[in-house]
Amino acid sequence: MKRPEHHVVPNPDGGWDVKRDGAQRASIHTDTKQEAVQRGRTISQNQNTEFIIHNRGGKISNSDSHGNDPCPPLDKR
Repeated sequence: MKRPEHHVVPNPDGGWDVKRDGAQRASIHTDTKQEAVQRGRTISQNQNTEFIIHNRGGKISNSDSHGNDPCPPLDKR
């Protein structure tokens, strides 16, 4: 079963959007990617979703898992 996701994506009219996977409208629109990442991360943490950050071309540049990760990475300390 696919986990819910929030994405930071470029808006075609300028700026950046935070969108829940499958949503028609953005949850948040910002002028900068940095602000979209900060605000989107907070939403993702609160809703325990995957957080996926895209670059200007639309490709995934980074992702984080917030919530119950089915296979957590090993602690390498």
